[in-house]
Amino acid sequence: MRIIAGEWRGRALVAPAGRTTRPTTDRAREAWMSVIHTALPGARVLDLFAGSGALGLEALSRGAAEVTFVENDPRAIAALRKNLATLGGDDRATIVRTDAVRFVTGLAADAFEIAFADPPYEQGLATAVADRWLERAFARILGIEHSPREILTGGEAPRRYGDTSITFYRA
Repeated sequence: MRIIAGEWRGRALVAPAGRTTRPTTDRAREAWMSVIHTALPGARVLDLFAGSGALGLEALSRGAAEVTFVENDPRAIAALRKNLATLGGDDRATIVRTDAVRFVTGLAADAFEIAFADPPYEQGLATAVADRWLERAFARILGIEHSPREILTGGEAPRRYGDTSITFYRA
């Protein structure tokens, strides 16, 4: 796993050991960035279910002003901290250890320009994040990575990349 473009292009990232974290593939990350690239420069970004931080770190590499990473798994947080230290992005990042759905429930409208959500597949978490956004758009653009078998409502038509779908919501 590596950073695809920007300031840290080609730099390697570490992922937490074990099977509890499913890193976003380079192909899906590149597709994701191609959709939101014009909104990235100077943006405040939220990376929910951050895992190793690959999505948020890619956003920082491409010009985001700051990223808030929300993750609950201590092993994933350790990998994320290591990635931030290796890349030198600590000064533009905040890590919040909490449940991601609970975190977004308390956010104000437009708290972020861009939000990424990459929850565990088929556990209802993608729908929960989408529902919270539909109640109060906490970001101008929200992208949710999910299983193609999960149907999210209220967003754009899902974009499919192998066994991954991404549904975008725009305020």
